[in-house]
Amino acid sequence: MIDLRSDTVTRPSPGMRRAMAEAEVGDDVFGEDPTLEFLQQTVAALLGKESALFVPSGSMANAICLKVHTQPGDEVLCDSRSHIVSYEAANLAVFSGLQARTVDTPDGLLRPELVEPRLRTRDLHSPGTTLISLENTHNVAGGTIYPLDLLVQLRSLASARGFKLHLDGARLWNAHVATGVPLARYAEQVDSVSVCFSKGLGAPVGSCIAGSHAFIEASRRVRKMLGGGMRQAGVLAAAALWALEHNLRGLAEDHRKAKFLAEQLSLLPGLRLDPASVQTNILFVELEDELPTAPDLCALLAERGVLALPLFERRLRLVTHLDVNQAQCQVAVEVFAEVLTTIRP
Repeated sequence: MIDLRSDTVTRPSPGMRRAMAEAEVGDDVFGEDPTLEFLQQTVAALLGKESALFVPSGSMANAICLKVHTQPGDEVLCDSRSHIVSYEAANLAVFSGLQARTVDTPDGLLRPELVEPRLRTRDLHSPGTTLISLENTHNVAGGTIYPLDLLVQLRSLASARGFKLHLDGARLWNAHVATGVPLARYAEQVDSVSVCFSKGLGAPVGSCIAGSHAFIEASRRVRKMLGGGMRQAGVLAAAALWALEHNLRGLAEDHRKAKFLAEQLSLLPGLRLDPASVQTNILFVELEDELPTAPDLCALLAERGVLALPLFERRLRLVTHLDVNQAQCQVAVEVFAEVLTTIRP
């Protein structure tokens, strides 16, 4: 089966499994897991932050950061398709008591001219905007990358207007590899940042958040509230460390495979996509009206051994990753062509 639904389907390689089996461990709640401590120090250094904290998932990472930065009744501003409002089960409202104010953008990128008119000061009638949440790369916008100069502009606005910036950087690794911009240059523009190990890097579990010492100490307590305090988590940290050493550079190949898929699929009848818009490892395919719905088309593809993800009625998502090679991408294109031929002889 060629699984292009997500880069979360990657599985630990034999080398990663060996690293996990051989990891030195201790009780992390007591601060005694040396492998986990080393991972947190490594990530903090990569991101240029004072401290970092390992958490089980990207959604928990975002939930912790939003909670620490805000008070119940505050407003968080974000893109209307961002992960925190689309795929985190209303956590920002349920757990942190936040109101989301969303902004429609063509590419998932907030710009100062879109943000500034929507900032609100707390008064008798309105919540105050205390946090802006950004996503780099932006999943539902098609893996788009935040340009560094745009982040610098938002940092300047945040400093002038007194709000915080959080960066959902679950796929920040992809942005870094695609642009060559150092991870720390991205991270220095924001007050907190999350990164994920279980997507393109291929680890089975885990994310980290990074920020100041005080922010991470507050985050540690919130992690405990959410049930994220773990014991011998060094086995998971070992997987993340192995991934950083062995799989980070390979993200460039994932980007090339995504571009190949986009270029080839754009030639097939009934499929609409712009290969030039594919920046990293995610691409969306729009279906013309004469084709079946995205769920129905994905079912036909699955019968022939290719898995894609239907996100909307007439849109499906493909994501390349280390467990799908170039030859399999070629096969996937051929399966698409075969299926479309049966629909449109």
